[in-house]
Amino acid sequence: MKTISHWIGGKPVEGVSGNFGPVYNPATGAQEKQVAFASVDEVDAAVGAAREAFRTWGTSSLAKRTSVLFKYRELLDAHREEIARLITAEHGKVHSDALGEVARGLEIVELACGIPEKLKGELSTQVSTRVDVASIRQSLGVVAGITPFNFPAMVPMWMFPIAIACGNTFVLKPSEKVPSAAFKLAELAAEAGLPDGVLNVVNGDKVAVDAILEHPDIAAVSFVGSTPIARYIHTTGTANGKRVQALGGAKNHMLVLPDADLDLAADSAINAAYGSAGERCMAISVVVAVGETADPLIGKIKERADQLRIGPGDDPASEMGPLITKVHRDKVASYVSGAAAQGADVVIDGTGFTVEGYEDGHWLGISLLDNVTPEMDAYRDEIFGPVLAVVRVETYDEAIALMNNSPWGNGTAIFTRDGGAARRFQLEVEAGMVGVNVPIPVPVGYHSFGGWKDSLFGDHHIYGNDGVHFYTRGKVVTTRWPDPSDGGINLGFPSNH
Repeated sequence: MKTISHWIGGKPVEGVSGNFGPVYNPATGAQEKQVAFASVDEVDAAVGAAREAFRTWGTSSLAKRTSVLFKYRELLDAHREEIARLITAEHGKVHSDALGEVARGLEIVELACGIPEKLKGELSTQVSTRVDVASIRQSLGVVAGITPFNFPAMVPMWMFPIAIACGNTFVLKPSEKVPSAAFKLAELAAEAGLPDGVLNVVNGDKVAVDAILEHPDIAAVSFVGSTPIARYIHTTGTANGKRVQALGGAKNHMLVLPDADLDLAADSAINAAYGSAGERCMAISVVVAVGETADPLIGKIKERADQLRIGPGDDPASEMGPLITKVHRDKVASYVSGAAAQGADVVIDGTGFTVEGYEDGHWLGISLLDNVTPEMDAYRDEIFGPVLAVVRVETYDEAIALMNNSPWGNGTAIFTRDGGAARRFQLEVEAGMVGVNVPIPVPVGYHSFGGWKDSLFGDHHIYGNDGVHFYTRGKVVTTRWPDPSDGGINLGFPSNH
């Protein structure tokens, strides 16, 4: 059985802790690989390699950094099919979805290639007699990223390209469920000419996570995952003196007004709720239907759902793959039966679904719930699976109150033809990312990604300008170059004249 090792100091490093985790193929349910779990000492070795590399990388020229990143971008583009296959094999998502993930990660690599523009400082001349003031940004040192299973390539690429472009060195701890893509990203970075130790990958469980959060030589930690873990990462990391950005979970609502294009809304609901088997923090999990919208909209969603092809991710005919683990599959399924017991109408029940020839896979068909209320578990909890709930309300005001009462505030969307209603919504809704007739409003690379409330812990969103600011710190330099004729001693408080 193949073992996925660590990547430390520019080369593969076999695990020595003796602890391993299983890596499954979700379509078959079979364990096909194992991944080495890092000990505290192995995390320390990765941090040590990053610390040593920072001595030269942190003072390297912007030209050198960008030359490596441009080459890296070429290699990622050339290997995108291979990376997508690794994602499909370990996560289960269909190949086209995996290719889209790689493409969105490449956007951030391209942003990092333009880091000289992002790191331009400011200069004020002659603020006082012969005195100039400059504001500059400098790297932090060794930084780390802890990433989730649902985007094994994209989320790491949301972090380390910008971090290393800014002059930092990086320790990545990917999800132990999907380790191969991160390892491949590190291999390609080395091939692109990234110096040894600038990017390191350590696999593991909570031991590795806590070692990162507590390590005195790590200056900052980025995290994407569930809200309870994001809260833990932020609390523990900041208690150890680190800068932390921790992106948590979500319960994303899609508001459909009576004037909306219902065909567009139904297409969007299918794509946003069931794409990647609903294992997205930006998935739409609740449709809020206003007035008489619900019945025709549900009918259109059901028509489309009946035609959805579910199967192995490497089958070109498949539109949705399996869930990541059997345990997660069973947990998601329990919300469907639980919703029925709590009074919801189960329009589509996907809990008995399987795929011929792949009966041991982690399969779950799509489920559609109607007449869901805020008191139900299917509404309150982040399900993270192919379950879409419909909540019926009478007015826009009732809808916005419902949505803003949610503890999460990651992404949201409105479907309407009314520009005034859309403008009001984007100002009133309490969420970090808003779509107008766009169901999954993930920003392009030069804008930042992040939510509000329990969807974000920390002050910075990820990538874009916020990403650059997170991985750097500001410094203000005041200079004075006196003429030779200047002299004398003045003990008074300096004044600007």
